[in-house]
Amino acid sequence: MALKLRKLSYALGAEVCGVDVAMPMSESTFGEIYQAFLGHGILLFRDQDITRSQHIEFSRRFGALDRHETLPRDRHPDHPELLMVTNEPKPDGSPSDTKYTGRQWHSDMSFTTGPSLGSLLKSYEVPEVGGDTLFANMYAAYDALSGGMKKLIADLHGIHLSGTRKLANETTGIVRAEEQKRINPPVAQPVVRVHPETGRKALYIGEKVKRFDGMSEEESQPLIDYLVRHATQPEFLYRHQWRKNDILAWDNRCVMHQALGDFDETQLRHMERTTILGTPSGYVAT
Repeated sequence: MALKLRKLSYALGAEVCGVDVAMPMSESTFGEIYQAFLGHGILLFRDQDITRSQHIEFSRRFGALDRHETLPRDRHPDHPELLMVTNEPKPDGSPSDTKYTGRQWHSDMSFTTGPSLGSLLKSYEVPEVGGDTLFANMYAAYDALSGGMKKLIADLHGIHLSGTRKLANETTGIVRAEEQKRINPPVAQPVVRVHPETGRKALYIGEKVKRFDGMSEEESQPLIDYLVRHATQPEFLYRHQWRKNDILAWDNRCVMHQALGDFDETQLRHMERTTILGTPSGYVAT
């Protein structure tokens, strides 16, 4: 039976209909799913009431999983393959360390020399309204650039930093910033990456990029700002409205995303993410 897909937006994304990811799946069926993943950039699986182990096992079909050693505070204590994304306060009443996770335009793990192939995020609890996630098609963003701009950025490398998100309080922020700088030194990534499977060029930029290698922040910022604004125009975007038990899989090699804080933070928003390891890219910047 052919895989049934429903497009999510003009820019990118498709819903995979009628598939329970916890059930046994043939190689041919998963092969169709993976080809859809490459073709659409984002796949949505609704109504996936599955266990953490089942989430991990399905994710492994896409490739080897990150154990999140670079984000030790955020991973699940019993399942290091799962990264916690929640606004639920800690037992002592202090805000979760992951309260502001993802609220910048970024690609997962771009601040490492092994940036992510893809991510699979499962929703457990969602607020009554809001808490959406925006996604940008970075193939389309690159293709829409002028020839002159493509030539200008062809050999540039952006310096990606970890730990640049807003933090729950100033003390936590200082501690985390020092910790992340020690674990994850700045990494230079090409501004234009060639997708290793499709061969297409995509912009690889975001708000974790603070300067270009060989240039100052002051010199770099106008072009960084332009490229991020360009890539996040409405015609390149999909906005996902979460439901409980959604699984959203996206290709970090050609898709950028941002979590929105457009919800009542007294309401629980709890999600857990697996991260698929990607091919080596970039270098540690001095």
